[in-house]
Amino acid sequence: MTLMVLAPSVARADEGMWLLSLIGKNYDDMRRAGFQLTPEDIYSVNQSCLKDAIVGLGNAGRPFWHFCTGEIISSKGLVSTNHHCGYGKLQEHSTVEHDYLRDGFWAYTMEQELPNPGLTASILVRMEDVTAQVMQSITDDMSESDRAAALKRACKEIEEKAVEGTQYAAQVKPMFNGNQFFLFVHIIYHDVRLVGAPPSSMGKFGGDTDNWSWPRHTCDFSMFRIYTAPDGSPADYSKDNVPLKPKHHLPVSAGELNDGDFAMVMGFPGTTNRFLTSYGLAETMDVTNKLRYEIRTVKINILREEMAADQATRIKYASKYASCSNYWKYSNEQNKALRNLNTMEVKQAVEQEYSDWARFQRNPKYNDALGLIREGYAARRDVEEAQQYLYEGILGGPEAVLFAAQMGRAFKARIEAAQPEPKGIVQKAKGMVSKKEPVDLSAYRPRIAAFYKDYDEQVDRRLSAALFGYVYAHIAADQCPQFLLKAQKKYKGDWTKYVDDLYKKSLFANQESLAKFLDKPNAKDLDDDPLVKVGTEVLEQYIALNGSVPRQTTESLQRGIRSFTDGILQINDGKRLMAPDANSTIRLTYGNVMSYEPKDGVSYHYYTTMDGIIQKEDPENSEFNVPERLKKLYKEKNFGSYANRKGEMPACFITNNDITGGNSGSPVINGKGVLIGLAFDGNSEAMSGDIDFEENLQRCICLDSRYMLWVIDVYAGAKNLIAEMDIVR
Repeated sequence: MTLMVLAPSVARADEGMWLLSLIGKNYDDMRRAGFQLTPEDIYSVNQSCLKDAIVGLGNAGRPFWHFCTGEIISSKGLVSTNHHCGYGKLQEHSTVEHDYLRDGFWAYTMEQELPNPGLTASILVRMEDVTAQVMQSITDDMSESDRAAALKRACKEIEEKAVEGTQYAAQVKPMFNGNQFFLFVHIIYHDVRLVGAPPSSMGKFGGDTDNWSWPRHTCDFSMFRIYTAPDGSPADYSKDNVPLKPKHHLPVSAGELNDGDFAMVMGFPGTTNRFLTSYGLAETMDVTNKLRYEIRTVKINILREEMAADQATRIKYASKYASCSNYWKYSNEQNKALRNLNTMEVKQAVEQEYSDWARFQRNPKYNDALGLIREGYAARRDVEEAQQYLYEGILGGPEAVLFAAQMGRAFKARIEAAQPEPKGIVQKAKGMVSKKEPVDLSAYRPRIAAFYKDYDEQVDRRLSAALFGYVYAHIAADQCPQFLLKAQKKYKGDWTKYVDDLYKKSLFANQESLAKFLDKPNAKDLDDDPLVKVGTEVLEQYIALNGSVPRQTTESLQRGIRSFTDGILQINDGKRLMAPDANSTIRLTYGNVMSYEPKDGVSYHYYTTMDGIIQKEDPENSEFNVPERLKKLYKEKNFGSYANRKGEMPACFITNNDITGGNSGSPVINGKGVLIGLAFDGNSEAMSGDIDFEENLQRCICLDSRYMLWVIDVYAGAKNLIAEMDIVR
């Protein structure tokens, strides 16, 4: 993405994650691409519009962080999203007897739909540019800490005023690295029930091998339903709740799809960083991506072996493996793309143009910006490396370590509150010693049960032994945790023996030993617990590393990034439309269904069919197993009314839409506002896209709505779901 004045005067239609309230600025481009509606059909406060059908899927503890997107496709609150977005809930509901991961799940009546405590569905009510209000109390000569405090106060006041007397929730989000601010008001629903999903052999067809690549044949969808209180307001799960009556729902296409057709994606993209400098890029490639890939490779290999050997283990670790492996591959593929596309040179060229512009500005902050950025990244390099090893290898590698540290701290605080320290000698003599109250830790039992439900002690021991050894061998000597140094000296590199002793003596190694402690809790057992000690040491070291970089350096880096971004915006003002980086707020991207040529002699068609599923089948490889029922229906050519004009059963297609993580499950909408597919992936050749959009290679991989409908209707026989959709043929 060329940011400077050499860029085209009009933004490319295929690049940009646009704010809905400003989409009118893009309207002419959208019409030329094939859009047939109006900006008000996309975003309006006063009338039903497309935004009212777009759902951000999140968790109750983080209501404004959306891990995936969904779309409402019926007047009864039915939501479609990706299979991998619903994967965790499928896993939670699965048992060896009812393995929904393996067999799929379908509710043929609403009574069969499964509740999911903690899962939320967020719908945008309105948004507003509040930059002027937020910036009233901000000056350039403020310290970053004073600026942050002033921003926090201003944003809180705006948020509280926006939702006063309503059932809504609000958040002010910074844009363009703190140069603009927008208010987002949402209605958040708390009763979201699982409705259906195909078996993982279809929903994850291709596994890690096909992930981030085209051509794809993955049936990546699952279905949920939003429920409300009888009066339509958000409510926690209750048998008395009723299906949501949405302001708008998307019709679903069973019609033809052609190369060049208009395609629009609406959703909640997570994070992009397209204003990243070459200095930040070096950290991303050489530290974040490189170390994450290398450390997670150790974890991935162990989990693969354990999951392949036992069904119960596979169910327990399915969601955790998927989460780990997704960005394991992403990190490696992104680095490849960044190198292949010479992104470092692109960034350096942008910085040179910026410097040429800054030289003629009266405000010194623009001239200082790149120097502050360079110095800031250099000063924190060693810290970032150490934190990657500590988190990926110890805190986020095995599970018991961090769990023991967190629960140990919580338990001890509760014990000390219930059993205060003894009084002094004089008070004891006068009989004034405080009586010890019994300690009740029963409030923690649900969290403990949830943790151990999907935990296997032997698997965790293997992970600890392998990852402890890996961290010891690779982390800088002066950053190596003390427990690793002591263990190496005592056990002479036998990490398995060390871990066996560690877990054998810990209350947290398994649920049985912890249950006994909960019956008779005492602080001494926690103080002596080896896993608590290890977890606490590493957690404290990780936190201390944050403070090891001087505050002035951190603040200077923040100031430099903000000033650099401000300069880029000024340079392009009036010359080019620019979209802010993704930050989990609702966005729209537009483009077209489009084939591509990733390299010399290679050309990719814009769609795939069920033929490719049969061609890829490999009974010896779990990633490419094909259900017998699908093979039977394919052999019979029983495609219902969902085949294309050639008689093929469509599977997936590609567009040049601009997406990233968080867009998973986003609706792909045609020029008439009809759902034609679900976005679920990007292509490896353009994995640099979160940092530098590559217009010739960037592709959004989508599930064809006809394949989804075929699975629901013909494969699963869920006629109840078909009946409530508006299907456009």
